[in-house]
Amino acid sequence: MSTQKIATSTLWQIASQCVMAALSILTVKFVALGLSKELFGNYNSAYGYLQLFGILADFGLYAVAVREVSKAKNRSEVLGALIILRCIILIVSLGAALLFAWILPMWRDTPLPMGILIASLVPAFTLLAGILRTVFQVHYRMQYVFVAEVTQRVITAGLMALFIVLGVRASTDLSVYHLFLFIGGIGAFALFLFSFVFANRLEKIRLHFNKELILDLARKAAPFGVAYLCMALYRQFDVTLIALLRPDFELQNAYYGPVIRMMDMAFLLPTFLLNSALPVLSERDAKKQDTRTLLGKTFVAIMLIGVIAALFSFIWSRPLVQLLTTESYLSTALRPGSDTALRLLATPMLMNGIILYGFYVLLTKHAWRKLVTVLVIGAVASIALNLFLIPEYGFVGASYTSIIVNLALACAFLPLALRVMPMKIDRPQWTRALLFAVLLAIFLELLAPFLRNEWFTLSALVLAVLYMAGVAWLIKLPRALGLLM
Repeated sequence: MSTQKIATSTLWQIASQCVMAALSILTVKFVALGLSKELFGNYNSAYGYLQLFGILADFGLYAVAVREVSKAKNRSEVLGALIILRCIILIVSLGAALLFAWILPMWRDTPLPMGILIASLVPAFTLLAGILRTVFQVHYRMQYVFVAEVTQRVITAGLMALFIVLGVRASTDLSVYHLFLFIGGIGAFALFLFSFVFANRLEKIRLHFNKELILDLARKAAPFGVAYLCMALYRQFDVTLIALLRPDFELQNAYYGPVIRMMDMAFLLPTFLLNSALPVLSERDAKKQDTRTLLGKTFVAIMLIGVIAALFSFIWSRPLVQLLTTESYLSTALRPGSDTALRLLATPMLMNGIILYGFYVLLTKHAWRKLVTVLVIGAVASIALNLFLIPEYGFVGASYTSIIVNLALACAFLPLALRVMPMKIDRPQWTRALLFAVLLAIFLELLAPFLRNEWFTLSALVLAVLYMAGVAWLIKLPRALGLLM
């Protein structure tokens, strides 16, 4: 039953991400069509910069909130204290982000500071909605998240589509740039509003100012806040470093930004699975029950997600970028393009699952010292390599840095996770997962030559989803992973 709950919860989140991914493709496509390449680069730079402060504002609260609320007797009080703590950290973090954006000399007389100010509405409302997501996670009612997140994307994509229909193309008008950013804020507010209404039905949402409880939650979250900050530094800070180190940052981030959006989606899927497993894992660990089988199934599922993302990114890099943006963003004989970055970042997409698995295992055991130590080293190495490579190689240098750092972190985290909480993987699980990966790679290679335009790629993506579902069913992969009884 626990495995089925985890699977159902994860599937709702994956379904949400699939719909959101399709709508995100449309949104990015509309922005790429509606703005000039320079303003599109500013658009990506604004969100890339805010991602760092958004993760700092998260402060590790979500993962800790799931753990604490799931085992709390007074869930409403704990949730109310978490909301107050989230608001305090949010004000401090985004306030610092806006201050730095306006005082940095290299961004003066550019559209970036005002863009960051408007774009800050998105992390503000998204993070407030995120803490409410804890309610859905612990009650295993992720269908509400599906409705809220899809509504957000429908509003954002729909409003942007309106401007494209009205004839906005490659605009250099700053008011259009600001309006596109503000539309993102409208969508984020809708996400927060729907999340609040649905969460209030399951758990009464009341602010609860208990100083001791808030400080206790802050102390528990602080190590993981540092860990999430380090993850942000090695995963997303390269966009900001490009904006700081390259005079042509607008073009660099125009090429790099869409790929980072795709990479973020690939990063989120293993997170959803682990968030679904965390309440059950924490409960079993607290009762000293055997967790090896659950961990083994979770690890294999995470690796499957990483393999799927990596294969699509490596084999279909060019058609996927053409689908997401326009042909002008593709690589040529004279310069690298977005497809170059997507092909390079296939390796980090695979390694990310291993890193997140180690992160959540150490989180469950509250082994924060090992967790923070490894991530601090990874963050420092990432910044050092980017400072060396970005000035000369731009986003290609940032991609190589991502490969090196993610490989090193995966090699460091897996032994630590196995030492803290051993796993058990049955032979049918890994053999069927390997067979699935091989058959998918062959399928993608065979179809790649036929993906000549956006419609062919869209059709092939639908066919690929049906093919993966069919192959998984034929080789009985869901049954091997315990997703079916």
